[in-house]
Order: sequence, then C-alpha cells, then structure tokens
Amino acid sequence: MKKTLLLLALVALPAIAGEGKWTPQQVLELDPGWLKKQGLQVPPKRLWDPKRGTGLLAGTVNVGGCSGAFISSTGLVITNHHCVFSIVQEHSSPQRDLITQGFLATSREAELPGKGARIQVPRSFTDVTKEVLASVPAGADDLARYRAIDRKQKELVAECEKRPATRCQVATFDGGLQYVLVDSVELRDVRLVYAPPRAVGEFGGEEDNWMWPRHTGDFSIIRAYTAPDGSSAAYSEKNVPFKAEFFFPLATRGVKPGDFVMVLGYPGITFRALLAEEMAERQARFYPRIIDVYGELIRILEEEGDKDPAGKIAVASTLKSLHNRYKNAGGQLAGLKRGRIIEKHREAEEAVVRWAEKNGQHAEALRARAELRSRIEGMGKTWEREFQLGNLRAGAKGQALAVLLARLARERALPDLERRPEFMERELARLKDQVEREQKNLFLPAEKRLLQAFVRRAQALGPEERIAAVDKHFGAKASEKEVAAKIDAMYAGTKVLTLAERMAMFTETAAQLQARKDPLLAYALDLATEVAALEELRDRRDGAAQRLRPVWRRAVLAHAGKPVAPDANSTLRVSFARVQGYAPRDGVFHTPQTTLSGVLAKHTGAEPFDVPDKLLAAADAKRFGPWVDPALKDVPVDFLSDADTTGGNSGSPTVNGKGELVGVNFDRVWENVANDFGFNPDVARNVSVDVRYVLWMLDQVEDADALLRELGVRKGPPVAQEKR
Repeated sequence: MKKTLLLLALVALPAIAGEGKWTPQQVLELDPGWLKKQGLQVPPKRLWDPKRGTGLLAGTVNVGGCSGAFISSTGLVITNHHCVFSIVQEHSSPQRDLITQGFLATSREAELPGKGARIQVPRSFTDVTKEVLASVPAGADDLARYRAIDRKQKELVAECEKRPATRCQVATFDGGLQYVLVDSVELRDVRLVYAPPRAVGEFGGEEDNWMWPRHTGDFSIIRAYTAPDGSSAAYSEKNVPFKAEFFFPLATRGVKPGDFVMVLGYPGITFRALLAEEMAERQARFYPRIIDVYGELIRILEEEGDKDPAGKIAVASTLKSLHNRYKNAGGQLAGLKRGRIIEKHREAEEAVVRWAEKNGQHAEALRARAELRSRIEGMGKTWEREFQLGNLRAGAKGQALAVLLARLARERALPDLERRPEFMERELARLKDQVEREQKNLFLPAEKRLLQAFVRRAQALGPEERIAAVDKHFGAKASEKEVAAKIDAMYAGTKVLTLAERMAMFTETAAQLQARKDPLLAYALDLATEVAALEELRDRRDGAAQRLRPVWRRAVLAHAGKPVAPDANSTLRVSFARVQGYAPRDGVFHTPQTTLSGVLAKHTGAEPFDVPDKLLAAADAKRFGPWVDPALKDVPVDFLSDADTTGGNSGSPTVNGKGELVGVNFDRVWENVANDFGFNPDVARNVSVDVRYVLWMLDQVEDADALLRELGVRKGPPVAQEKR
C-alpha cells in the first residue's frame, strides 16, 4: 500500500487513546519512539511487514463478520461465544442441548465442524485507487459510474482470487477517496473446541447487554484445519490443524487499571463521514423504525418459542441477532441526544464550509455538499417502502429464502461480472450453505406470524409506496383473518421449507421455479422483482455519492490538518487504549474491572442471571487456582478500556504491549453506542472478557487439561481429557 494512505502523511498522535481505527500501514507511519513511550514493547515492523505482507497483526482473523485471534501455533482461535453461536445451535437438539450446557471437545476428533464457517487470515493490502477511478467513462451518469466502479472492483477481486484458497475484497475509504485491495487466505474447515454454557456466554442476557458493570463470559474457542499439505480444504477427517505463523500467547497476569492495550480486529461500519443531515435521518427515522419493527418480531419469536422446546432452539439464533440490533438502536438514539453528536457534527461541518468559502481550491466541495444535502430530501417519499423491502431478512425466514432463490435464479442468467456481488459464482458455495443452514432456524408457527406482520405493515403503506407483490397475493385491504387464511394456504402448499426441495430449487432457473406452481415461490418471484428495482435505484444513488462524497471529504481532511482515521469498513484496524473506568452521569464513577464475586452477587437462579451449577461449585469450593488478581483479591471477569470499537470488533483480541492476549472484546457500554457517529472520549469504553476468567473457566470449572497444555498455560504435552 502506498505511503500516501488516505492522501495524508501521518504524524504522531497527541495522546494514547481517542478516536482512531488505524490501518496496519498507518501504524507503521507513526513515530516508533512515541509508540514505545505509550507502551508498545515490540518493534512496529513486527506488527506488520509490508514487504512480506504479514506480521503479528495477521494473528487477528475475520470470523464470518466477527473478529478472532490465533492463540496457538496449532490453529486455535479465540472469539466471542455469540460469534460461534450458529455452530453450537447446529449441533444442538432438545436431547443434546449444547446451547444451554456448553461444549468441550475431549479430543480433536470430537471437535464439531461448522457448516459454512470460515476464517480469513490477512495477507496483503494494495492501493488500487487509480485503477478503480480510471474505469469510469468520461461523461458517465451516476448509474454508469456505479456500474463501472462495481465492475472494476469485481475484476480486481477475480484476478486476486486466481490463487487457491484466496478471499479478496476492494475496500472503499472515505466514500471513494481511496480504494484498497485486501487479500486474505481463507480457511474452510472450522471446528468448535469449547463453548461455555449459555448462562456464562450470555450471562445477564439482554438486561446487561451494552451495560456496565458486566459479568459475561462471552468467549469461545474454535480451531482452523487444512489439508495435510497445508492448503485450505473443506472438512475432512484427514485434515490437520492449521499451522499459524503468528499467534498471541496468553498473558496469564492479565491487566490492571492504566495498562496500555491494543484492540485489533475488523470493525464493520461507522458513520462519522456522513453529513449532519444524513445522521439526522437515521435519528429521526431509521432507529425508531428498527425499534418498532424488530420489537414486534422479537415478541412474536419469544411467544412462539416459549410454547415448544424445539421451537425455542430454532428461533434462538434469530432472536439473539434481533435483540442486539433492537437494543443498539435504543442506545444510538440515547447517545446521539446525550452527546449532542449531530449538533456538534453540524458545527464542525459549518467550520469546514466557512474555511472552504475562503479557500477557492475547495469551491467544488461546497457544491458537492449542497447536492448531497438535496438528495437526502428526495428520499423521503418512499422511505417506509424501502425500509420494509430492505429488512426482509429480519422477518419470516421462508419469505427471505424464497426471495433469495428467486433472485439467484434470475441473477444466474447474467454473465458473472454483471451479477449483484452476493450472487456471483464466488459466493454460491456460501449461499448454498446458508440456504441449508437456515433449516435449523425454521419454526412454522413463528413463520406464519412473522409473515402476517410484514403483510400488515405493507398494507398500511401510502398510495405511492405500495408493494405490488403483497397487494397481488394477499390483497391491498384484506382483513387479518383473510390474510392469515392465505398464509396458511401458502405454507401448506409450499416446498420451500422442505430442505431437500429447497436445495433442488437452489440450482433451478426462474422458469423452473415458476413451473413448480409453488404459492410461496410465486409470491417471492414477484417480490424479488421489486427488490431488484429498488437495488438499481440505490445503485444510482451510490453512484452519485461516489461522485460527490470524495470531493467533500477531501476538503474535510485538508481542513483537519492532522490524521483522520477513515470510517470502519470491515478491514483490519488497530485502536490504542488504556484500561480505565468512566463517569456515566453526575455523581457516578464506574471502576474498570468486574469480578467473580460480582457474578455470584447477581445470581438469582433464573434467567438471565442463573449461574451454572458447576461454576457455583468451583466458586463455593474456592477453587480459584492462580487466576486471582492480587489487587482485586478475586478472579477478574471483564474490564473496560477506551478503545475505538464498533460492530465487527466482536471477538477482537485485546493485547498488551508485548503482543500477548489479555482479553477478548465483546461489547461497548450503553453511553458509547452512538460512538458510531462521533467519538466522545469521556464515555468511549469497550468491554473485554479478562483472559484470566477464560483460564479460570477452562482450569477450575471445566478441567480442560489438554487444552490448557496446548495453550502453553500448563507444562507438559497435551493429554487426553475428560469433561469433569
């Protein structure tokens, strides 16, 4: 990657923590002396060597939308419990409820494979900005611009992925100011080694989610495998553990307040580069509608799941995701208001405007900003319709699967480079896994109610926002009783929910799907047409943004006169931090560590504060081992630091200055949720599981002797183990 990353020459940061999700290349351009003073005890080039395209940071891996970290040379990866929940659910049943009980593999042969689970190990980053921008024809309109950039990105990815076991992406920075080709090795055989009981991994449930003090053991351990020759391969009994060149040893002494730490990972998306008006739209419309719609979906799934043990398992994963987004939306609204984030952003924006007005070379930036603002106003007329169509996957699984099959059939008829990215040949194996894996999430009573909720909302849309497929198949003004009857008939006549039939549909053309006369498919084919039309409209909007936002952002960065970390975009980043507490409100100060005693104090014997018996037994017997913090005089559970994190940082390794793992990031505090829009150092706190709680669980609760030996915590070779 070129030294002119983000078109700015980096200088040393003025303080250790604060706003900044920095790329590996940016870290290399910081002053090594300053980094050493902050607490970094390894040479910066050990973190990332651009000539080799690797380094210690390559020990941080992408785990299907979460982050994770190698913690042994034998392919062991630590991440969050909620990041491997789908594997646990996949192998659970009412007779063998691993969700509730947890799981510990007693041998490598007993490790549980995860269908569709993948681990990506970063290999290189290459600036491709010139190539991408040169692909746009002179005089192209916004849709043509979008399509040209999209096609060039696909071509770059296709060339990159000619090597076996390679997964590439072109990441966009600052709305199109820079494009970077990210090259990773993809490991396709991923197996579950250890997951704690749900009452540990989710201790506190939604009541404690996004809150502090926290006492959750949100961690799990998986292992990556390869073919015997070291190449990536699908699951096979002949596969061997991946040989990780870079991994993070466990820091058995943990952390204390004031310690320097780094949080490494793949933060998903933040919105700090948006205009104030764009932020206001999310505050006024998007998050309130998430709370409204997702709240109803959660209520339906909980009511139906409580009626049937198998149904409760089936809806568990979906509920977990919906709950997280629902509570996040509430936190965003509270944080935006509390921190006056939009108002502050508007003030900062106006400062750039005043500066640009006096600086003739940025006159174009003012015109770009004005056009971006005018386009926001034009989106209001069909906002509700777009929200409903854009959130199909959150509702009825059968509807979402049928639409996916309909979209796939039509996209397959196109040349590969002209398809939507999610339907290209490179994605078909993943899609197939998804279509198969969703069988575990299907529960018919909930399905029908979820679809009825969607139809009811669609029927309530105004005359300019009608969803034609709903009006055609259910009636524009049909009563709830009539709609329910039509849904009953639709599900009675469909084969979409039958796994074997659905897998056959996966390879069929649109004509073949239509010929099935399947009522759910017929509805989905019509609905898919509207989704495709909406996506083309959004492509045109994105083309306008690609034309305008880089012009505005160039002025913003020039006005700043200092390094500005780009918004998160699911690429590898580093955030520097210190372990410290915070004051959430007047008269209250939260210390930065919680303990096992706090877990026991919260124990009620009922969800979500029902401590597992084996944990209680270990605590009651005072089996603490060497994991007691001398200052706390207790086993530490979670800790706070002021790292700059967001979604996607789930499972991120928190490491000390030596490159040793001291914790596993899993959350932010409630006051920090709106950090996605603006960084507030007073409340910017992330939450990590302390590595000593991980080790105490493995040692004193699970007696995972072989695993502890493999991790280098106990001396001697790994031996066969039995669960206590």
